[in-house]
Amino acid sequence: MAEAKKTNALQKPLTPSPELAAVVGAGQLSRGEVVSKIWVYIKANNLQDPANKRDILADAKLKPVFGGKDKVSMFEMNKHLAGHLK
Repeated sequence: MAEAKKTNALQKPLTPSPELAAVVGAGQLSRGEVVSKIWVYIKANNLQDPANKRDILADAKLKPVFGGKDKVSMFEMNKHLAGHLK
């Protein structure tokens, strides 16, 4: 039983929604892995606002994850991601 307590919230395997899976891939991922993969995607597609690097610009794949918004802050992004993980 002690082993089950070792997994903290960031390491717990979660299932992404279909919208989030389109960006990070299907299959179970920890919250930390999801955030890492989102950042790889953001950087690969140059989706940080050049005027304010804390803002993420949503492309067609990220828009459904971000609740239809064109732009979210880094902090807001984590809130949106939480809603797409079970």
